[in-house]
Amino acid sequence: MNTLSLPCPAKINLFLHITGQRDDGYHELQTLFQLLDYGDTLHLQGRTDDELRFLTPLAGVSDDNNLILRAARLLREHVQRPLGANIGLDKRLPMGGGIGGGSSDAASTLLGLNHIWQLDLGLDELAELGLSLGADVPVFIHGHTAWAEGIGEKLRPLDTPEYWYLVLRPDCEVSTAEIFCHEQLTRNASPIKIAAFLEGATGNSCQNLVRKLYPDVDKALNWLDQFAPAKLTGTGSCVFASFDSKSTAEAVLAQKPASTSGFVAKGVNLSPLHKTLSTV
Repeated sequence: MNTLSLPCPAKINLFLHITGQRDDGYHELQTLFQLLDYGDTLHLQGRTDDELRFLTPLAGVSDDNNLILRAARLLREHVQRPLGANIGLDKRLPMGGGIGGGSSDAASTLLGLNHIWQLDLGLDELAELGLSLGADVPVFIHGHTAWAEGIGEKLRPLDTPEYWYLVLRPDCEVSTAEIFCHEQLTRNASPIKIAAFLEGATGNSCQNLVRKLYPDVDKALNWLDQFAPAKLTGTGSCVFASFDSKSTAEAVLAQKPASTSGFVAKGVNLSPLHKTLSTV
């Protein structure tokens, strides 16, 4: 098969504890990556030459900063073969939202080109490659909702209740680098066990700081909190709440402030990307 169209699902962090900082500057954390059945769509077509062409430029994103192209180049360099592809993207996930859009796009690129180029690399090898592009990439490579530790790369698949989630995006982008470098960031959260999370020990070490620095995020959390407990995902800017039914989540979405965008998605344990790849 020389062409593929693949989902690039979003994720949310059901909780996020920053438990320390390493000598290399990276932060140790605990989180639960919840995959969603909503995201971008990546289109791949193999070429007979060694050109990598991205056909749908992203506003404000140079080729050098495009995680899709970086993933394709990284994979090609790894196997040291003159391979090419045409790549297109239907972009639905906001950038700077904390829902993994760029990382998910990169993961789908690695998995899709591994298939089209017939490289036969395993998930562990692809996840190790993906980690150099971003700490969130491995969870999308492995394709299962997961408990994560380390810098986010130590994954333990975990089945969670498949709730419906309303995700709101305030009219702002949050810089992950700014938050993780900020002197007021809480970096000493106590590690917890999975059992403690299941019993309700949740929180986001970034949330109070992001609320202070980004008033639009604070407003979105306050608004959504009227309907269900609202949380920040990752460093934001997206916030979310869970609901027992799609109709309830959609009814709340219909009332959202005009200054926000949003979507309703179902939490899933197995990635839509892997479901698609299993059929090709």
